[in-house]
This record gives sequence, C-alpha cells and structure tokens, in this order.
Amino acid sequence: MPDADRNAVADKDYGIGVPVANPAFPLKGANNYDWGMKDRLARIFDARSTRTVMLAFDHGYIMGPTSGLERIDLSILPIGDLADCLMCTRGALRACIPPTMNKPVALRCSAGSTVLTELNNEVIGVEIEDAIRLNASAMAAMVAIGSQFEALTIKNLCLLVETGNRYGIPTLGVCAVGKELTRDARYLGLACRVIAENGAQFVKTYFCEPDFEKVTAACPVPIIIAGGKKLPEKEALAMARKAIDQGAAGVDMGRNIFQAEAPRAMIKAVRAVVHDGLTPEAAFEMYKDLQAKS
Repeated sequence: MPDADRNAVADKDYGIGVPVANPAFPLKGANNYDWGMKDRLARIFDARSTRTVMLAFDHGYIMGPTSGLERIDLSILPIGDLADCLMCTRGALRACIPPTMNKPVALRCSAGSTVLTELNNEVIGVEIEDAIRLNASAMAAMVAIGSQFEALTIKNLCLLVETGNRYGIPTLGVCAVGKELTRDARYLGLACRVIAENGAQFVKTYFCEPDFEKVTAACPVPIIIAGGKKLPEKEALAMARKAIDQGAAGVDMGRNIFQAEAPRAMIKAVRAVVHDGLTPEAAFEMYKDLQAKS
C-alpha cells in the first residue's frame, strides 16, 4: 500500500517555504503564448542570445533553380548543421533534407505566382495537417503590404495564424518583395506592424538605412532580416551587425551564405556576429581564416 512506510513519508521533501520559480519567456512579445508555441520558438531562437541565424533556401518556389541551389543536397546539406533554423518548402524538405539533420524548420506555406508572372499573388499552399506531419517549428507566409494583393496576402497570414494558434505552431510573416515596394523605414515600419497586429509571432523584413531601429522598436514581436541579393561577404556581415545593433533578433540569410565563396566559413562568421557580438571586421577576418583552411 502506498506510503505505508512512515519513514518514507518523513523523508519526502515538499520544498515548503521555497517559492515556485516562474521565469519570464525571454523572446519579445511571447510571454503569454501557450507552452507548445514557446517550445517551437525556443528551438528557433538560441537560448543564450535569444537570436537566430536562419538559413533560407526557399527561393525555388518562385525562382526555380536559383544559382547556388541547383543541387540542394550539395549546397545546403554541408552547411545546414550550422543554422539555427532551416527555411524551405515542403518539396525541398521531403526530397533533400534528411530528418536526422534534426533542425527546426520554418516551412514556406504560401504559394502562387512566380517571377514569370505578377509576383505576390499567393494563396495558402500548405494545410496545417501537412505542417504538423513535417514537424514544422513555424509556418511562413508572404505578405504584400501596399500592393494590389495586400488584402489577399493578409488573409493568408490570418488563416495561418488561426490554425497555428490552434496547434501551437508560430507564424512567420514575410514582407513581400517587388519592384513597386519601397524599402525605407516608413514602409517597412508600417508593414512589420501590420503583420504583427494580425498575429504573426515573428516577422521577416529587410534592413534599411536610416532609422531601422524605429522599425524594430514599433514592432511588438521579433524581427529578423532577410539577406536579400548577394553582397560581398564583408558587406553582408556589416549589414547583419547593423541590424542586430538596431534591434533585430536575427537574420534569415540565403544567397549571402550559399553563394559565398566559402559557404561554411560564411555561416560561421554570420553566427559570430549574431550570437557572439563580433564586429564585421573581426568576423570577416574569421571568414578569411576559415576559407583558407577549407
């Protein structure tokens, strides 16, 4: 019979008088989320720095075989272990990424027009059940604020947020690309705030100068920056440092990593900037040293 031994009962420690710890969840805006949502965000954002280095290789969903991504198995697998999170499509994930890599995935869930037609005309292309089957840590949708597809893409975002909240999967709202969309603080500040107000748990946008700190300050959830077009390695590291210094919670780089002359060295240098606070100059020296040894 349980607890029949009185000595065993006496030996129990109930911690009487010791207050129960109730630590705050460190990620911006996330303290009131459910446990599962927090758990998935904790996979994406490093516990020590509360920042993330995401590796984006979802370009093919609108661009086809992007330079550097012709063979995902040859370009991404050798560096994927160094990313905090992989951002990709379900097709690339199932076909090219072994589950044993065991990295959190930000799954591209919006789909639609390509570079051959009018960009940003998108729908929800991945249902929640498939995101769950793929063990997604986040679902990503493009949002085209200021374009003719603004209302449609906001609706897409809201649908992902609704289903994501139901199952504890965060939503990443991605600021759209497009020739007609201005990348200044006024536009990006509006776009990021609208995306957050519609429920996204974090936002991907572009770095801008000046006033990027106003964009991050006015957004109640974490902002990560897109790498954008390929830059010289030192410039890409400098952009990452500026973004972090002005409030960004990380980077989601693709071409500036997998198109680098030494991709593995580059992602290590980016990590040093984002997580360890290295200056661009020191990180670039690190990159060159690692490149010489590779």
